[in-house]
Amino acid sequence: MAPFGRDARLIGDALAARRIEVHVCQDVRALIREIEKGSAATILTEESLDGTTVAAFRELLAQQPPWSDYPFVVLAARQTVRRTDRARSALQELSNLVLLERPVNVDTLVSAAQSALRARQRQYLTRKHLAELQASKASVEQINGALESRIAERTADLASANDRLMREMLERERIENSLVQNQKMEALGRLTGGIAHDFNNLLHVVNLNLQLIERLKVNEERVRDYARRAKEAVDRGSRLTGQLLSFARTQSLVPRLHDLNALIRNMAELISISVGSHVRLNLALCAQPAFVIVDAAQMEMAILNLSVNARDAMPQGGTLEICTQISPAGVEGAAGEPGYPLGTADVTVRDTGTGIPENLLDKVFDPFFTTKQHAGTGLGLSQVYGFARQSGGSAIVESAVGAGTSIRLRFPLAPGPTEAAQETAAAGRAIADARQAEILVVEDDPGVRRSMVESLQVLGFRVRQAADGASGLLELRKAKPDLLLVDYLMPHMNGAELIAHAQTLYADIPILMATGYADMNAVERLIGPQSVLAKPFDLDTLGSAVAAELQRRKSPT
Repeated sequence: MAPFGRDARLIGDALAARRIEVHVCQDVRALIREIEKGSAATILTEESLDGTTVAAFRELLAQQPPWSDYPFVVLAARQTVRRTDRARSALQELSNLVLLERPVNVDTLVSAAQSALRARQRQYLTRKHLAELQASKASVEQINGALESRIAERTADLASANDRLMREMLERERIENSLVQNQKMEALGRLTGGIAHDFNNLLHVVNLNLQLIERLKVNEERVRDYARRAKEAVDRGSRLTGQLLSFARTQSLVPRLHDLNALIRNMAELISISVGSHVRLNLALCAQPAFVIVDAAQMEMAILNLSVNARDAMPQGGTLEICTQISPAGVEGAAGEPGYPLGTADVTVRDTGTGIPENLLDKVFDPFFTTKQHAGTGLGLSQVYGFARQSGGSAIVESAVGAGTSIRLRFPLAPGPTEAAQETAAAGRAIADARQAEILVVEDDPGVRRSMVESLQVLGFRVRQAADGASGLLELRKAKPDLLLVDYLMPHMNGAELIAHAQTLYADIPILMATGYADMNAVERLIGPQSVLAKPFDLDTLGSAVAAELQRRKSPT
């Protein structure tokens, strides 16, 4: 809605050129009708926000369902003119708001519109997941009804059947509680994973551009210092999204065979320094090696997170005990999951601190939940939970107020190593050998695409580019590139569909997928984990991945 001047026509033309369907509304009544019909986002100018418009929006937003947070993009007046109280109040009425100060670059406007559409799409996914949860709840209630009917029938038979019926009721309650908890954590994981995906795209553009700045021959020392500090902030943001994806159980891990006892011994000094001198560290490790297949870095981060939490629970000092234990085969998994055929290896982190109230125990693994006042992000324990579940295990908390807390991480026991593995690194030589290869980059986000193209050119590769799947397919038909570098989430034709077309044209074409998409497991099933670049990545990682994929496709194995 841009009722003054040529704004409406210009905005409509810019979005239509990017295949975004646009409806132009002359007044707020027409706009409300289109929103109620099912439009995904609204773009409007600041001067159109009069009292009637704001009142209509207030009534519309108040009637939104819980999953909905309708997005607005407002083209604001240049701030050389002081904004009136009425205008400021009108903007505050819109909760999900992107404010763009005019004059607005076309790419910026289109990017904001696409971001709003993606945000709305995630809300639709949340609506779908909530409906699935309701359906699951109805299914559980139906099972409950069937079980209760059986109980009522058998109670009248023989008094000796009472014990068996009681066992059924207890088992049913255990399964219900476990199922509801798993469904809640799964829904939260999908939501946090979607948020982390978009944030990773932003970090990726910033990260690559900062690295390009660092490679320029800049005499000004302050510029390099600014770039370095900004890069450190990007790294912190990347770790934050890593924690979100770890909770979502979609972080791409690098699992290897490790002895838990050896991992804990190697980080004992780091744990001791982290918890401080007022906490006594006690390691109670089992005698035999406890081999598991985990990502060592994530395992160490999980133990360190639990140790720091234990320290915070003992402000006056106490004892931190880290135990390992091997349990034989036959240990049951979570509800609806298989057990552990070889047994389990458990790591227990126990403190003598203040403990956790019983009514909070079910929430400790929720993201952003914390009992610390004005400290902590609430992501530490959710990351530990996500890592354990993604590694095929579980996380269990036991606590009592005044008696301390015990958190046990349980992993499937793995066979011991039969021979030592030796890895050889030749990344630099491989990149040099692969230079002058031609790479086709297909990415719908202009900023991300531009940063990847410039980075590949800096590394010495020849680059072609396409803005979407359809354009990428046209480029493929013109000539076969040496490697296809493609994003996963794109409008009209996603990365998976483009890859299928590419493999039909050229069965042996090397492919890399660069993506911040949350469901990394689905991506890896499509093309293999060795062909996935998780955003954000740096120049060296990009060059090594391109060289490795080119070399892998040349190898006869």
